[in-house]
Amino acid sequence: MSDLLDQSIILDRAQHLVEAALKAGADSADAVAARSASSSVGYRDGKLEENEHSENDSMALRVFIDGCKASISTNTTSDPDILKNLAERAVAMARLSPPDPFARLAARDILLSPELIADRLDRLDPVDLTIPSTEELAAMAQGAEEAALAEHGVSKSGGASAGHFLGGMVLATSHGFVGSYMSSRISFSTTAIAGTGTQMERDYSFSTAVHREDLKSPAHVGRRAGERTVARLNPAKVETGTYDVIFEPRVAGTLLGHLAGAINGSAVARHTSFLKDKLGRRIFPKGLNITDDPTMVRGLGSRPFDGEGADCLPLDLVADGYLNQWILDSATAAELGMKTNGRAARSGANPYPSTTNLTLQPGSQSQKDLIAGVKNGVFITDLIGHGVNGVTGDYSRGASGFRIRDGQLAESISEITIAGNLIDMFGRMVPADDLKFESAVSAPSVLIEGMTIAGR
Repeated sequence: MSDLLDQSIILDRAQHLVEAALKAGADSADAVAARSASSSVGYRDGKLEENEHSENDSMALRVFIDGCKASISTNTTSDPDILKNLAERAVAMARLSPPDPFARLAARDILLSPELIADRLDRLDPVDLTIPSTEELAAMAQGAEEAALAEHGVSKSGGASAGHFLGGMVLATSHGFVGSYMSSRISFSTTAIAGTGTQMERDYSFSTAVHREDLKSPAHVGRRAGERTVARLNPAKVETGTYDVIFEPRVAGTLLGHLAGAINGSAVARHTSFLKDKLGRRIFPKGLNITDDPTMVRGLGSRPFDGEGADCLPLDLVADGYLNQWILDSATAAELGMKTNGRAARSGANPYPSTTNLTLQPGSQSQKDLIAGVKNGVFITDLIGHGVNGVTGDYSRGASGFRIRDGQLAESISEITIAGNLIDMFGRMVPADDLKFESAVSAPSVLIEGMTIAGR
């Protein structure tokens, strides 16, 4: 663990690898190294079923020669000869590769300085260095399971789990950037089962955070899992028709995920996005705002710099309903004739565009007020399948939840399909005020009027 905490070890190796690539004939290069440790436990019926621990140590190099690119990766090694050979292999591969006119390092003038990186890390607070023991993780899972089983109507446990991740990444480029940071995650969840035979229902609850002190209590998580499960018993059918639909926060975030995929620079450049011609146009209702903020304190998607070393600042992706930004790294920005906005992510040698802390900003009405305004509708608590066409925006997903009758939640429902087109859906979204930050993609409850529901 002490090696994991010492980022200078792999930072030196990343710099050495870049230097070796330049000596081998590369015009420019960057290297990223990652080191992580994770632990997880599985718990069911009062017994510890799984106990896993893993460590990962890796390095990747990207080189450029005369407009051509190649990348290579390896387990991290401290042997200078192996690093030298790796760099020479990457350069030889680049010389045989076809030109890529858009691949490039991030421009020098947008790279973050060491002083700004240090200042931002102080503010982000992205890592909790308190490592939970296996016994502590097991206690979280056990507490959640016991609380779920204590709920009246819960018949059995679907299991509980808990996990912890601690990792660090470093980036060095031939443009002079050198940076590193660490991050941590801790989480636990439990699933409850109610009913018997073919009438069984299940649901779950969870909590995840950067710092352990920000987790919900196991009792809260378990109780919520049990309540949600029991509420699903004896679901009714719904007549096929047109209904107003409210997505609870846990599923409303999936709508943001579809937006993120459509405004990803890679999809736009490939012309595989249903929003490819919508930049600068109003596609959401007036007053609706969607942000992406990598500077959120203890945010699950926060980071001091992006995967290319570029500064990454908060973006107003959608402001007052207008689509203002694509999600860009240097390559997709160049392909689209634009400038990167610091949204490069990296899990290996090659960066790609990705969001950080993506958030649909809350509206002015409570969830209760949204429900009260619906005469004939459905309240969605779970979605099934992936029936979304990224090219056309056509949307069709299995769902379950509750009927809304005259402004009140009524019986549970299941085996329905909700359908529409995302452009039309985006244009009718009404957010509530119940925003909670439980993942890197966060949304309050959302009302969309007039959706098609296929039932019986």
